Amino acid sequence: MRILSTIWILIFVGHSIYGQQNEQAQLANEYYQQGEYEKAHELYSDLADKKSTIPIIHSNYFELLLIEKDFKTAEKYIKQVLKMFPSNLQYESNVLALYQASGDDDKKKAYTDYLMKSYHESPFQLNLIAQNLVSQQLLDDAISFIKEARKASGNPYSFSLDMAGVYRMKNDKPSMTNEYINYAKENPLNINYVKNIFQNILKEDDDLDYLEQSLIKKIQSEPNNYLYSDLLIWVELQRKNFYGAFIQARSMDKKRNSQGDECMRIGQIAMDNGAWDDAIRIFDYVSQTFRDSYNYAISKRYTIRAKENKIKNTFPVNREEIRNLIADYDNLINEIGLNHISLEAQRNKALLHAFYLDEKDSAIFILQQVINNPRSSPHLISRAKIDLGDIFLLNGIPWESTLLYSQVEKSNKESPIGYEAKLRNAKLNYYTGNFSLAQSHLDILKLATTREISNDAIDLSLLIKNNTVFDTTEKIMQTFANIELMIFQHKIDPAITNLVQLINQNPGHPIVDEAYWRLASLFKQKGQFENSINYLNKILELFPQDILADDAMYEKGIIYQDHLLNDDLAIQTFQEFLKDYPGSLYTAEARKRIRKIRGDLIN
Repeated sequence: MRILSTIWILIFVGHSIYGQQNEQAQLANEYYQQGEYEKAHELYSDLADKKSTIPIIHSNYFELLLIEKDFKTAEKYIKQVLKMFPSNLQYESNVLALYQASGDDDKKKAYTDYLMKSYHESPFQLNLIAQNLVSQQLLDDAISFIKEARKASGNPYSFSLDMAGVYRMKNDKPSMTNEYINYAKENPLNINYVKNIFQNILKEDDDLDYLEQSLIKKIQSEPNNYLYSDLLIWVELQRKNFYGAFIQARSMDKKRNSQGDECMRIGQIAMDNGAWDDAIRIFDYVSQTFRDSYNYAISKRYTIRAKENKIKNTFPVNREEIRNLIADYDNLINEIGLNHISLEAQRNKALLHAFYLDEKDSAIFILQQVINNPRSSPHLISRAKIDLGDIFLLNGIPWESTLLYSQVEKSNKESPIGYEAKLRNAKLNYYTGNFSLAQSHLDILKLATTREISNDAIDLSLLIKNNTVFDTTEKIMQTFANIELMIFQHKIDPAITNLVQLINQNPGHPIVDEAYWRLASLFKQKGQFENSINYLNKILELFPQDILADDAMYEKGIIYQDHLLNDDLAIQTFQEFLKDYPGSLYTAEARKRIRKIRGDLIN
């Protein structure tokens, strides 16, 4: 019994001492964190020879000794720790940190050689030492250990992600770039991850230039490795050099013996970015080169679509070119026969008749044919019904429009096209002055829809709220909504007259900036670019802090560059824009436009 009692007493005393030491260790760490180094040092010294507290105090105590430049004590301490915890990689890497801090290069080299020799058969342990060195900012040493780990593994691309991270910390972008390429090469499934990394860190033109040159060299040495061509296409797309991306895509399609798939992808990206000429050139290539492929009819249709977008965005729109587009659609329909592509082409042709040639009866006839055709997909039928509703609104028959919109909404609940139909109904209620019903539609669309429709809903909702809150009669808002309906119906001149009258009669109303914005847009459509700029200047002069101000200055730069072809004034405007509105969503595009004008993006 006495022996048993003694054992329990010893256990109790041991636990008590252990608990007391832990409390001292935690208190020492608190002193260290608060910068009270003398108090911390005193407690650490008492605990430094106790194995149980080493894991708790080590990082802070070792760091403190280096801060105090007490290298002799640090060396004695770390050797003692390694006797307690032999082959602990963290503590072993601390030895190198000690010799680095003390400037003892000979000892550091000797210990480095010792570690590399000790773990020369274990690449993963060598890499773990490297990661510990990274945490101590010994980046060059970390690189040496990763290289040794690679040698041990027999794979020159192993640990590429770790190596890339070290080079990234050194801000060595060329070396970092090569390592990320190695990471993708080791496993091609990693390529999208690498692209995302590049998207975030390669911000300067020089970064992309280096990446491009590296990829070109790799393509020359490994012409059958598609990875490099894929990344090179990505580089050109970042620059919005769509033709350069097409050249690489064309080469990739040839190597893969595909039917122009990669070229089609680049053409669609070019079209999405408004590079109509590049898109036309790319789709023309596909249709001429792969006449017997599944891409032939699609590329022909996309060629016409790209031409259509170019014509619609060249002001004023040329009616004769619209008729040429209709002829192109007719030729396509006759060539490929009745299928989903030609039915979609008929729908596009109908919209040209309605909105650009004022031939609404022809448009209605064509759309009804599409809707009634058994080969039309449910999605195409819904789109055609929305279009038909728009044309009835052009004709001033809103009840027919809302009937069609509601049909689409009902048959496509919780889907993008259903939301689009609901947005059309909201706009219809807005045009006709039923603002409360419009708001109820918009409140739903702001929450549960695609980003594009959500943004449109938010914009219209804010327009209504901001311009009716102090106008209980809603008379001025109704006048503005009537004008917006005129604009939708392409009644450009009456809309301009009414906007000017609205501004003159209500100079202090918050709707005035919106009216100026609409006037600028209408005069741009008419090809009267100087008048457009005059109204944009009105916004900048009278509402410099308004939500439309940055839009106005950016649009002004676009008109100078794209329509008046005055590069000097365009650069001046974009530079003023970057100075006055640095937080705008258009800043990145403004910088790209400046670089393009100066020729910085020319390869």
